[in-house]
Amino acid sequence: MNEILLRRKNKILAEDIWGKDGVPERPKTNCGLDAHVAAIMKNVESLGYTFSMEVCEALRTMEQSQLREFYLELIPILRKLVGADVVYKPMYPDFPDSVMEAEEARLYINAIVHYWSFGTLYPKETGRERLPLFDATRLKVIGLGRREDLQDIFSHLCRSKTSLSQTDRDDLKWIFQNLQVVLPEEIPLKENVALIGKLYLENNPLASSKDLGKYCRTATDVLRLITAMSDGDVSLAENTRYRNFRRRERRLLLELLEDCGYIEEDMLRYREKWIRVGEKLHPGEYGKARFEKVVTAFDKLRNHVKIETFAGKVEGAILAEDYAKALALLKKRPGELARRLDWLLRKAEDKNAVINAFQAVADDVSTPVLLQVREHFLFRGDNEEGESGSDVKDNVRVVFPKGNLARSHCIETALPKIQEKYCNAVVGVCENCLIHSFRKKDFLGNVYLSEAFRNYLVPFSQRSANKTLKTIVRGSRLPMGGNIKALRGFIWWTNMGNSQEEGRVDLDLSAAIFDGNWNFLAHVSYTNLRSLKYRICHSGDIINGGPVDGRGASEFLDVDLDSVLQDGGRYVIYQVYSFTRQKFSDLPHAMFGWMEREDVGSGEIYEPVTVEQKMDLNSQGTVCIPVIFDCLKREAIWCDMNLSLGGYRFDQGGNNLESNISGVVATCYGILHMRKPNLYDLIDLHIRARGVRVKDKEDADIIFDVEEGITPFDTDVFVGEYL
Repeated sequence: MNEILLRRKNKILAEDIWGKDGVPERPKTNCGLDAHVAAIMKNVESLGYTFSMEVCEALRTMEQSQLREFYLELIPILRKLVGADVVYKPMYPDFPDSVMEAEEARLYINAIVHYWSFGTLYPKETGRERLPLFDATRLKVIGLGRREDLQDIFSHLCRSKTSLSQTDRDDLKWIFQNLQVVLPEEIPLKENVALIGKLYLENNPLASSKDLGKYCRTATDVLRLITAMSDGDVSLAENTRYRNFRRRERRLLLELLEDCGYIEEDMLRYREKWIRVGEKLHPGEYGKARFEKVVTAFDKLRNHVKIETFAGKVEGAILAEDYAKALALLKKRPGELARRLDWLLRKAEDKNAVINAFQAVADDVSTPVLLQVREHFLFRGDNEEGESGSDVKDNVRVVFPKGNLARSHCIETALPKIQEKYCNAVVGVCENCLIHSFRKKDFLGNVYLSEAFRNYLVPFSQRSANKTLKTIVRGSRLPMGGNIKALRGFIWWTNMGNSQEEGRVDLDLSAAIFDGNWNFLAHVSYTNLRSLKYRICHSGDIINGGPVDGRGASEFLDVDLDSVLQDGGRYVIYQVYSFTRQKFSDLPHAMFGWMEREDVGSGEIYEPVTVEQKMDLNSQGTVCIPVIFDCLKREAIWCDMNLSLGGYRFDQGGNNLESNISGVVATCYGILHMRKPNLYDLIDLHIRARGVRVKDKEDADIIFDVEEGITPFDTDVFVGEYL
C-alpha cells in the first residue's frame, strides 16, 4: 500500500502501524521518543524527503516497536523510488576528477584491459576522501495517507479516458488482489475495459457475463478482453497468440459477443484475429440456436461473405466526391467526424455545413478528442504550407505507433490553408462543448491555478511510458533549480544470468550537444570519455553487468551547463544504448536517472537527495532517449522515447550515438515542437465551467501547483476526474 501511495500521492499510511482503520483517535503524545522520530527524519532527508506536520504528530504517538516497524518499511521503499537500493560502482571511483586529469593513453589502456577481460578487470584506483555535500536540496514532503486514498486511485484509474501505463496496470492488479473493490458504473476507455475485465475475472471465479456486459458493448470490446486474457496487446496493433480458454470462460465470452449489437461489421475490421479466436472459442460446439449471431458472423468471416460496412459507405461517398453524403454518414459517429474535420474543411465546398454538423454532435465527442481538436485548430496556422516565418519549421510531429514505441518517427505535417474564421469556429465549438460538459460535474469552489501548469501536457496516453519516480507526460518541461550548475546522469544494470558470462548485458550512457538550430556540436560516450571544451565527462565504459543478483554495474556522465552555453551549445540529450542488443523489456534490472548538482566536487558520486528523476528501463526498444535539457531556459524536457536501430551500419561505428545522430535529431526536434493540450488549459476550462479563479493560495479550496495541492504528477487524478 505504502509503495503505491508514496509513488502516486507522496503519502504514507501510518494508521496501520498502531492497528486502527480510517482516521484514528490518536493516543497521548509520547514525547520520550522525540529523539527516535528526529533520527528517522534525518535518514529520510538523506533520500530527499521529509515529513509533513501531520505525519510527525502521528509518529510521536507511537511506541518504540511501532517506530521501528514504520522505519523498516519506509526506508526500503524510498530507496527504491530514488534508485538508492543498489550499489553504484563506476569504473573510476574518483570520477569526475580522475577522468578529467588522466592522460588519453592511460584511459585507452584501461579500456582495452577491461574489454579483453570481458568486463571483469577494472583500473586500480583507490577512491579519495570526498568533501561533504554542499548542495542546498529541495525536500519532498510526505503527507499522511488514508485507506480511502487507495480507493481513489482505483476509481481514478477505472474512470480514465486515456490508456494506462504498465505501472498503472501493476497497481490495479495489486489493488484487485488485496482490497475489496467494486467496479464503477462506467469505464470510458475500451482498452481499460479489457485490462480491468481481465483482472476482475481473475479475482472473481464466479463472475458471469452480466458483470461485464455493460462494459463490452461491441465485438471489438470482446476481442480486446480476449486479448487481455491472453496477455496480448489490447490496442490490437500487434498480433497475439491466443491461449486456450476453459469451457466456462468460452461460454462467458460467447455470451458477451452474442449480446453485443450488430457484430459482423465490427468483426470484419479484425477478420484474421477473429478467425484465430474462433479456433479457441469453438462457437459451433454450443449449437446455432444458442449463439445464432456469433455462429453466423464466424461463418461469413471464414467464407468471405460480403459484409457491408460503415467505413465502406463513407469511402464510397468520398470517392464520388459526395461530401454532403459523407458528412451525413459521419454525423452518426461523432468521434470519427471530429477526427476527419480538418479533411472535410479542406475538401467540402460548404464549410459552414461542416461546422454546423460538428456543432450538432460535439456533445457526443469524448473530452480527450475535443481537447486535441481544439489544440490542432488553435495552432493550425503554424502547420500550413509556407506560413512559418522562422528558420525552424513548426510543421513536424512525432508519430507514436500503438504497441511499439521503437517505431516512432518524425513526419512533416504541412497542410493546405484553411481560413482562420473556420479554425476559430471549431475552437469555439470545442470550448463551448467542454465547458457545457464540465458544468455537469460538482462545483469546485475557489481554485488556485499555477502558471507553471502550462509546461505540463495532458496525459492522453501512457501506454508505453516507463516506470518513473515522477509520472511525466512526454513533451512536458520541468524547471531546474536556480543554483544548478551541472547534471549527472546515471545508469545501473545487471546481466540476465547468474554469472559474469551468462546473459552478458552491456548498456552505454551517452550525451550529445546541439546548438539552437539543432546542429551537432559534440558528444561524450564510450568512444570519447570527455570533452574539455564543454566540460563533459564520462565515468568509464563498463561492458558487463555482472550476476543478476549481484552488485551490478553503473556509469555516470557529468555535464557543466554554463560551459555548454559559453561555447555555442544549447541542448543536451542523454541516451542509453543496449550495446548487446537485448530489449530493455527483457532485462531483469536496468534504470536511468539524473541528479541536479550545484557542486560536483562535493558529496558522493551518487547522492540520492539530488536525484531529480529516475526511471526503470522496461520499454520494447534497444535505444532510449529519456530526457532533453535546454541549457538556455534551464529546463528538462521529458522525452522517454525509443529508437529503432534497424538502419545503423557497423562500418560506421555500429550501435552507438555517433551512428544514430539523424534519428536522435528527428525524434528530439519533434518532441520539442509538437503541439499538445497542456494542463493549464484543461483546468482553466474547468474553472470557467464550475469554479472561481483566485490569485492567492490562502483563499483557495483547491490548489493546482507544482509543489503542493494537486500537482502535474498526479496523473491518475487528471485522467479520472478532469478528462
